[in-house]
Order: sequence, then structure tokens, then C-alpha cells
Amino acid sequence: MIERYTLPEMGDLWSEAYKLKTWLDVEIAVCEAQAELGYIPAAAVEEIKAKANFDPQRVLEIEAEVRHDVIAFLTNVNEYVGDAGRYIHLGLTSSDVLDTALSLQLVASLDLLLKRLEDVIEAIRKKATTHRNTVMIGRSHGIHAEPITFGFKLAGWLAEVLRHQERLQVLKKTIAVGKISGAVGTYANVEPRIEAIACAKLGLKPDTASTQVISRDLHADFVQQLALLAASIERFAVEIRNLQKTDVLEVEEFFAKGQKGSSAMPHKRNPIRSERLTGMARLVRSHAGAALENVALWHERDISHSSVERVILPDACILTHFMLHEITNLVNNLLVYPENMARNLNCYGGVVFSQRVLLTLIDKGLNREEAYSIVQESAHAAWNKPEGNFRDLISTNPRVTQNLLPTEIEACFDPQHHFQHLEQVYQRLGI
Repeated sequence: MIERYTLPEMGDLWSEAYKLKTWLDVEIAVCEAQAELGYIPAAAVEEIKAKANFDPQRVLEIEAEVRHDVIAFLTNVNEYVGDAGRYIHLGLTSSDVLDTALSLQLVASLDLLLKRLEDVIEAIRKKATTHRNTVMIGRSHGIHAEPITFGFKLAGWLAEVLRHQERLQVLKKTIAVGKISGAVGTYANVEPRIEAIACAKLGLKPDTASTQVISRDLHADFVQQLALLAASIERFAVEIRNLQKTDVLEVEEFFAKGQKGSSAMPHKRNPIRSERLTGMARLVRSHAGAALENVALWHERDISHSSVERVILPDACILTHFMLHEITNLVNNLLVYPENMARNLNCYGGVVFSQRVLLTLIDKGLNREEAYSIVQESAHAAWNKPEGNFRDLISTNPRVTQNLLPTEIEACFDPQHHFQHLEQVYQRLGI
């Protein structure tokens, strides 16, 4: 099922062919560095660059015999290069190639994720602007609390995705690390200058102190950042699902002409995209746990992390990329129902304005406990009753009317009071 929704460009980055291409890029960069320092003939490097190639199927055939992926790859490359191939992989260990190339894949993946994240930011910003003044009820514990605007709710989403943008930009620098230091990382057969030159050619920086591998705290950080992004997307999706409930129906996923929601119930319009995003977020989060398990390798290296990363890294990148695509479409096409928001806001005669009445009574000289008791009595009398009307009860309560004028009571039920400082939030976000 995941393959069906995979966006081709991210899937391509995790294909076998692209992986082998990055391996070859690393090998050639090292050869160029070796030549610059006079360790191998420059003419041999030119020949390698002109002839070097690989066939993914042929690599697999060789690997089936030698049971070693890098050796299989080098054998196949040498079939193309010939005698000059003896300078390829000179002084290196397999992890020099594997880990440095993996960093190239991760950086390229972040480029695509950041591009998709821009789309999410634009979609949320546009919707938040459109509904800047669309009044709705705010909820805490799932219970009606006080008025907000739908734009303000979306402003919170926007702030969150902007933080993710900053995190991924930092992550792109953090993960751009290469390692050309040989077996157990001591540079015994390949000097640090070669690593520095090769990494610079690849757009990476040398790892500060590698063992035979780049330490997996970096890769765990990568997956955890994606998991955190997925968790935010899930938060948005869960909110949409809650607001789409039949008895709420303040927003709704776009439902296309001809679309069907249920094989049994023709009336159904289900939040399938939001539910799909919720499920995918669970997968990405599970990969974060596996990435953390990969940190504790034996001594200078083992390969217990390798089999895990072959699953979790492409999967986390492809899933997160698709989730960004889905949430963008979901927000762009979201159906918003202001009239239902107004209906829900005024449920039980505006009981959600209870705090304004409370504070106004206190301002008139009542002590807090007395004022709270007066307001709560009327609020609970209106709560969950078809005919319940908090505003009417407050307006006819002698203990209220002897302290407040009708115009003062009226002012308590003006939702605009709650929005007088929201402009500061919008200005911070540039909306």
C-alpha cells in the first residue's frame, strides 16, 4: 500500500541505483583527493571517471557469491574500468563508502522534505489568513471553553511547522558528515587530508572523531526529527477528525464528486486522509525507537545497525514526504463551515462567556467566591438542556442585575473582547 502513494522523487533517492551512484561518487571523490596529493596518477583518475559504471543487477549477482555488498560493487565497477580500477578504494574500509554515501542520501532527502514543508507552510498561512476573523469555540479537555478564531487555531499550526523548518535546516547541516578514515577510524592507510578534500568535493564535512563508522547518534537524531514532524502532522489530522464529527461539523475534508464513504452507508463522508496520516505517524515514530537502538554498537563497529537502517531510513523519509504532500492537499481543500462554528459557539445561550460575567462582577466589587457561585449556578442550570439559555438566566438573575446594567451584561457576550490581542500573534507570524 505504501508504494502506491510514494512520491517518485523521494523513492528514487532510496532506489538501489541511486544508492550505488552515491557509492561511486564517494569512491571517485577519494580518487581525486588521492591524485591531488600525489598518491595516485592523475591520468588514472581521469580514466576511472570516464569508464566507471555499475549495473545494479550485476552487483546483486556478484553479491550472491561473495556475500559482501561493497566488494560486489567494486568488482562490478572494475569490470568497466579495467587496470586503473586498482586505485579505487585505496586504503578505505567499506564503512567509509557506506556511511559517507548515506549522508549524501540523507541530505538529498532533507532537500525534498524542506521543499514539501514550504508547501505546507504556504497552505496553512493562506488558510489562516482567510479565516483570521472566523469565530469559533475554543475547547479544553474536549469541552467548550472560550471563543477563538479558526485563523488563530491555524496560526498555532503555522508556528509549529515553522519550527520544524528551522529544525530540518539545522539537521541538514548536522547530518552532512563524511568519514574517510579507514578501518577503526585511525587513518592508518588514508590520511586526514584525503578525507578533508573528498568530503569538500561531496559537500560534506569530516566527522570529528569517527570509529569505523559514523556514530549513530546522528542518524537517530535524523529519524527523531522526522518523527517529531510526523507527530505534528498527526496533531493537525486529529484536530480535523475531531472537528469533522457529525455533531461538531465545523470543518470537513474535501469530498469529491463520485467519491463514496462507505460500502454500507451511502450518507458517510469520512475523514480518510486525516486517519491515514494518523496511522503513518505511528510508523514514523516507531522508526525513531529503532534508530535509538542503533546507537549502541559494539566497540568500534558492528553491523547490527545496517539491516535496521535499510528499512527505517527510506521508510521514514518516504512516509514523511508523503505525509507532507497529504497535509498540504488536506489544508488547501479543507471545507470550513463558519455557520456551524457560530451555532456551536452559542450552545446553551452563550454559556462560554461565563468568565466575562465573572470578571465583570468582580470588577463591580463582588468577591470572587460569591461571583463564581452566581455565574456557575446559572451556567449549570443552562448546561445540557435543550431550552437552556445562560444569557437569559444571567440577564434575569437579581444578584446580577443589581450589580450590572443591561449594556454591561450585553458586553459580556461580545466575542470580540477575546480577540483584541490576537493581532500580535498574527504579526509575529507575518499573517
